Amino acid sequence: MTGPTLALHLRLDGVTDKDGFLARCARDLRFPDWYGRNWDALADCVTDLSWWAEGGEPSGCLLDIQGWPAFRDADPDAAAIAADILADAEVYWAARGRPLVVRYDDGP
Repeated sequence: MTGPTLALHLRLDGVTDKDGFLARCARDLRFPDWYGRNWDALADCVTDLSWWAEGGEPSGCLLDIQGWPAFRDADPDAAAIAADILADAEVYWAARGRPLVVRYDDGP
């Protein structure tokens, strides 16, 4: 990544379900007020980062996720959907030349 990059940290300690995951995303990733706390809103927020960085979207982004294994074990269906959304966002940003790298502490 060259130029300004954005580093985001998502901590999932104590998160055991979809609602908890979406709420933690809102808090840790500082999503905008319009974030609807549903899967579509999550996809919208991770494919439009202009709300996060003043002056436009960053040239790249690292999303560091901690506590993934416990969340995945507690709610495998929600974890699979979340991982799919984040993987789609990686593809979306790669196609635009501004990579998003999602780093899990123990794989999706």
